[in-house]
Amino acid sequence: MFSNEQILSFNDLELSLYNYISQHMEKVAYMRIRELADETHVSTATILRFCRKNQCEGFSEFKVKLKMHLAQHKKTSLKNSHHAIFEFFERTLKPEWEEKIKEAARLVAEASSVIFIGTGSSGIMAEYGARYFSNLGTFSMYIKDPHFPIHAKVRQNSITIALSTSGENTFTITHLKQLKQEQNKIISITNNRQSTISKISDINIPYYVSEEFYESANITTQVPVLFVLEWLGREVYRRNKLMKIE
Repeated sequence: MFSNEQILSFNDLELSLYNYISQHMEKVAYMRIRELADETHVSTATILRFCRKNQCEGFSEFKVKLKMHLAQHKKTSLKNSHHAIFEFFERTLKPEWEEKIKEAARLVAEASSVIFIGTGSSGIMAEYGARYFSNLGTFSMYIKDPHFPIHAKVRQNSITIALSTSGENTFTITHLKQLKQEQNKIISITNNRQSTISKISDINIPYYVSEEFYESANITTQVPVLFVLEWLGREVYRRNKLMKIE
């Protein structure tokens, strides 16, 4: 709403006006110029000069700009995630879900190492996945640096597990394209199967929960991802144990 340059240009009266508006935006958006002048103890001329410094012809235009700013940054109430989580766990009871996990576990068990990729919340899950798989005896590493070189020895007979809620993360897609060209197998865990990451994967495990945003942050629950990672890790462990017995 206010740039650093604009704030630096304010005199003492305009600065006090700025402080009041910043703390009472929703109230100011519906005030008359005289009401604002009385509240802030400045003249209407000071308010008009303040508006012009903010690229507005007058107070009415300033209020329109203020209302647009409030609409863009309106805080949304957090929804109860229980319903989405319950629906997800109901879907995991279907036979096709177990088959997909087993198919993915077979590919991981055949690989000599696992590369986890993800950013943001998915990156936290990817780092957890790498540790969880390593704890169960499958050498795994997590890549979070977009410029991190994946050397040939690491890529050889490795499999990549990519995590992304949207399935459209540029950093993740760039790495996967490189790995795909080298004929590496890719397993992805995304929120739907119609995304770019899903389509370039050998196996995609979609979890389908409603995406949720708070202001500009994606706060979609990661519980399904955690569940899939642990289920997959345990299935890989079970397969590796059976292979040793045989």
